[in-house]
Amino acid sequence: MTEFAHDDHDVMVIVGSGVGGSTLAFELTKAGRKVVMLEAGPLIRNDEFANDERQANAMLLWDEPRTTSGTWQLGQDFPGLPAHMVKAVGGTTLVWSGLTPRFKQHEFKARTSYGAVDGSSIADWPISMGDLSPYYPIAEDRMGSTHRNGRKALPANNNYKVFAFGAKAIGYVEYATGPYATNAEPYDGRPASIQDGFNFHGDKNLSKWTPLVSEIPRALATGLLDLRPQSRAVRIEQDSLGRATAVHYLDSRGALHRQAASMVAVAGNAIETPRLLLLSDSRVASHGIGNESGHVGRHYTRHATGNVIARFSREVNFHRGETMAGIIADESIHRPDRGFVGGYYLQTLALAPIALAQLLQPHGWGAAYARKLDAYAHTAGIWITGEDMSQSQNRVSLSSRLDKCGLPVAHVHYDDHPNDLAMVAHARKQATSLFNAAGSEDVTVTPPSPSGHNMGTTRMSDDPDEGVVDRWGYVHGVPNIVISDGSVFTTSAAANPSLTLMAFVLRQADRILGRV
Repeated sequence: MTEFAHDDHDVMVIVGSGVGGSTLAFELTKAGRKVVMLEAGPLIRNDEFANDERQANAMLLWDEPRTTSGTWQLGQDFPGLPAHMVKAVGGTTLVWSGLTPRFKQHEFKARTSYGAVDGSSIADWPISMGDLSPYYPIAEDRMGSTHRNGRKALPANNNYKVFAFGAKAIGYVEYATGPYATNAEPYDGRPASIQDGFNFHGDKNLSKWTPLVSEIPRALATGLLDLRPQSRAVRIEQDSLGRATAVHYLDSRGALHRQAASMVAVAGNAIETPRLLLLSDSRVASHGIGNESGHVGRHYTRHATGNVIARFSREVNFHRGETMAGIIADESIHRPDRGFVGGYYLQTLALAPIALAQLLQPHGWGAAYARKLDAYAHTAGIWITGEDMSQSQNRVSLSSRLDKCGLPVAHVHYDDHPNDLAMVAHARKQATSLFNAAGSEDVTVTPPSPSGHNMGTTRMSDDPDEGVVDRWGYVHGVPNIVISDGSVFTTSAAANPSLTLMAFVLRQADRILGRV
């Protein structure tokens, strides 16, 4: 494997190996640039994944503590685990659903589209649908999104059949088994899905797109990627002019290293990215890198969300087939007569037994609760994902609690906005109506689960006083640091973020390489 010297000033250092970091690494290395990628977690090969829920979670999920505050129920139910993230090469896509809808035009201009929303900090993105439209098809082809560019749809499992029957019965028309980044037929050197129902916890079959089966091996094949697993970035070093000169990181033994850098890209997710920027204070950045206007960590969004679980007299076996290959888009519009601005998607949901027990009713107990768990084979599920309102006080900051390395852990504060609550209430009502129309015997509305769609904490803005990075992801006032993850999203929109993140980073790479 390629290794670059720690004092090699020609390398670009990328922190994080998820969608953003791996996409940027591949684009740079195939253009002849040298890249060092630092990943806090281990390198786990696809054949090492475990088809066992407890073992898979222990292997993949981010295991370091966090602290929380705010009125959100998630902070009370899971105070040490408010965010669902992976700590391994490939990032959180190792446990992602795979749905790849595009953002919609009105969502790029939320402030213009929705007007002033009391208590929110929504703003227009400094880019538009037109800026990303050339990159969306490239991202869809990279991921192999079904329903796109002639790729066939995935077959419907029973969970989807219940979902689609109910959707039609209550008048929805925009429902399908994708777009979805798992192959319905062989594509890009990867096999078709075997409908194994467990690839949400790491796909042994290689049919689901992740950086681990695509961008990372291709970047390694160029001979220009030095991939360093179990290397946790703890500080970005700057010179007296504010330029990044190196990244300091801890290896698996806890030894501290300094990697020189010509440029730094931070792609650590919307929780760890602001944490690293805030830890990187200096004489030229006394409050952390990019934080002169105080926006680093602020405007945290996670999607307005929740689950709706239904029991049927006949077996559904929602765990069989692709986990979340089903989406209803009818409500993903801006129609304020529903009592809220923005929109949401309804998506099929299947939970493994332990996850169902944890999320159905956190801290649940008793006979009625047990009966719901006993009905596992008869259960169907819907997940709500909608645009939550940016709020300045919703933020990631540094906690007074220290981790095992003696560094402050991330503190996550979140208060639901009234618009979020109104949207979720509407979505729960619609999901309940859908299941009732499909003949359910019982419907349970569950609280939100730990957040997988973390965004907004280094948001884009043209004005340095209104955000952290510019329209290309460059940190305002710092010519050689970019942010390459969902923390740059100015607002959350309603769609799952991975596709839009890849499109954004493809555009960012063109800028770095001087192609635009």
